[in-house]
Amino acid sequence: MGEGGEAGMVLRVGRFEIDVPRSLGYFGGIAAAVAVGLVEPPLGVFIAAVPFVKMLTTPGAPDPLRFLGLATEGAAQPVGSSGQGTVRLVDEIDE
Repeated sequence: MGEGGEAGMVLRVGRFEIDVPRSLGYFGGIAAAVAVGLVEPPLGVFIAAVPFVKMLTTPGAPDPLRFLGLATEGAAQPVGSSGQGTVRLVDEIDE
């Protein structure tokens, strides 16, 4: 299990580890903010993409992708990029 998440609340899908309660809160909050007009849809998509773009910074990723991930991570700092990840990439698959 990765950064936090209690047993039974983290879902593994291949190499992806999804913290279900945090993901529901994160993506649900973004959807609610877009639905009520607090956030414009393009900004909502950017905010929702942050956890996925952060995965590009994993060791072993090609340098151009790591650069893109790090640059986007820096741009995302104002929207909570330094918070705990809701979707993470893990090194190995348990079988």
